[in-house]
Amino acid sequence: MTLFTLLLVLAWERLFKQGEHWQLDHRLEVIFQRLHRVSFGQTLAMVIAWMAVIGGILWLAEGLFFGAVMLLLWILIGLLCVGAGIKRKHYRAYLNAARQGDAHASDQMAEELALIHGLPAGCSKEERLRELQNALLWINYRDYLAPLFWFAACGPVALAGYAFLRAYQTWLARHHTPLERSQAGIDFLLHWLDWVPVRLVGVAYALLGHGERALPAWFASLGDLHTSQYQVLTRLAQFSLARDPHSDPIQTPRAAVTLARKVTIMILVVVALLTIYGTLL
Repeated sequence: MTLFTLLLVLAWERLFKQGEHWQLDHRLEVIFQRLHRVSFGQTLAMVIAWMAVIGGILWLAEGLFFGAVMLLLWILIGLLCVGAGIKRKHYRAYLNAARQGDAHASDQMAEELALIHGLPAGCSKEERLRELQNALLWINYRDYLAPLFWFAACGPVALAGYAFLRAYQTWLARHHTPLERSQAGIDFLLHWLDWVPVRLVGVAYALLGHGERALPAWFASLGDLHTSQYQVLTRLAQFSLARDPHSDPIQTPRAAVTLARKVTIMILVVVALLTIYGTLL
């Protein structure tokens, strides 16, 4: 059921999920707006309560109508938690502005795409475009690859918990100061939750890049507990993008998106093979 749900969710997301309507981040804003303070304990309490609610709903639905209700709930959770949603519109808006030569609009959309880690100021055009590539690679990881990992490895409750933390981090980045975001402990939690899936996705980027440079960097990352997962992932991905020029405001981000799609398909094929193998055993 996991593989069927993933394929259905990804197909629906690609064809119909264009905005915020089916995005968990948008639905949770009502809850986040009611918070008057932030703290690490509050973050833990919220995500545990959220996962308990999802787990309770799934438990109540178990066995109803020969499992049809459970399947529908799995699909609904997947639709809410997997996919970039409004970020795909921001990406298309960036490309349109870049084609028209509207520097202000393209910079605005680039900043929106790089909301979590930001874009460097006072740097060269090439460095800024490289960071935009990194932001797009991270969006693909956070909205597709990490949810795929948690869903396949631990089920819909873990997926819902990860998506909750991802949505909370995005909301804090948009509405609160870096100090308040640090006090919430959200970056700390996601750092450790992302540790394993980043290394697994990093293998795919290393194999698609310069193996003689990417594989040693990947092996070195296995013992690195302190470097941010964003830096680990994007460093490995840049080995694959090193052959492409970083000077075209349209082709540079497109190269990152194309690479991200290749990796997503590769990871999905691996998950499918492992699922089929596990079923046959």
